[in-house]
Amino acid sequence: MSSKKKQGGLAGIVAGKTAICTVGDGHSLRYCGYDIYELAEKASFEEVAYLLLYGELPKSEELESFTHALFSNRILPKEVREILKLIPKDSHPMDVMRTGISALGNFYPEKEDRSNQDSIALQILGASPSILLYWHAYHHNIELNLESKDSVLQDNTAKFFLETLHQKQVPQLWIDAMNVSLILYAEHEFNASTFTSRTIASTLSDLHSSIIGGICALKGPLHGGANEAAMELLNSLPNVESVLPSMQKKLDNKEKIMGFGHRVYVTSDPRNVVIKEWSKKLSDYNANNRAQLSGYALLDSKLESSNDLYAKSEVVEQFMWESKKLFPNLDFYSASTYHFMGIPTAYFTPIFIMSRETGWLGHIFEQRKDNKLIRPNAEYVGIQERKFIALSAR
Repeated sequence: MSSKKKQGGLAGIVAGKTAICTVGDGHSLRYCGYDIYELAEKASFEEVAYLLLYGELPKSEELESFTHALFSNRILPKEVREILKLIPKDSHPMDVMRTGISALGNFYPEKEDRSNQDSIALQILGASPSILLYWHAYHHNIELNLESKDSVLQDNTAKFFLETLHQKQVPQLWIDAMNVSLILYAEHEFNASTFTSRTIASTLSDLHSSIIGGICALKGPLHGGANEAAMELLNSLPNVESVLPSMQKKLDNKEKIMGFGHRVYVTSDPRNVVIKEWSKKLSDYNANNRAQLSGYALLDSKLESSNDLYAKSEVVEQFMWESKKLFPNLDFYSASTYHFMGIPTAYFTPIFIMSRETGWLGHIFEQRKDNKLIRPNAEYVGIQERKFIALSAR
């Protein structure tokens, strides 16, 4: 490990090498050399998952085998389903995801010699959407048929998640938007959760433990929870006219506005360009198809509030740039994108998990190939020397 200069939060510190992802000069993003714009336009999330795990895009037969194994793991073991039933309805969904992955690790652990590393990786990736969906269904009295292979092997991850959540077919535009979102969230170099996963892996711990560490890091609002916070911000603004005075008041009160700025990017987040376009597409689609969408139970209550959601988002974006020179990151327009698909706000960050696990796993694989324990030094700033004082004399 080497350091460029001392900064808070390890900013500017080179903490290792990777061939998985680069943010380049702070203006771009590539997965294993492939530009994010090209992947978002042309690839499926499953292709990107394979790429991040193994470093190459899959051939047709490789993708078929990969997706078959991946989708088979949507069938949760009975023991895991029983544990999910015990998790309270009012638990945070991120805690549900953490517990679900931990349960998998208890009943189907990785072997000490790592000979089942690949199958465990696909177990985690395949089961993660089902963990959230099964817990959701149980507490909303919905019957899920996730025990039959025929019922889970047909659909890509985006379609499976949305149609299982809504319990009906969803517009193809939604599926396409979700697929792109999963690709955009899949990987981002040594971010907090990825570095946490690599650090745990460097101790020679197992895959489940390393992934759970990533989940715990992602729960924080300064990382994955920013998309939920962005949605709460937008919901707090009654209409477009209220945006400017409300935002100015927040800045005057020195409130932190989530979903803006980035530790790596300088002038813009390249992922924002893509997700903003999809937010606009979904906004227009929902506005033009209100009657058709009125039957989606999770969306009905959102249709009215969706009317000016995209417009409010644009005003917030303009205000933040003109006031603070802060640009929206991926989380900001992801919030409205998910909202337009009827996804509960509390599920935004668990979706992040379903995507970012691909990057975590790729980094864990990479760490294991040339492992060195990640153990940085600290700069001590405390009192140098003290003499012990007996308890009776203190």
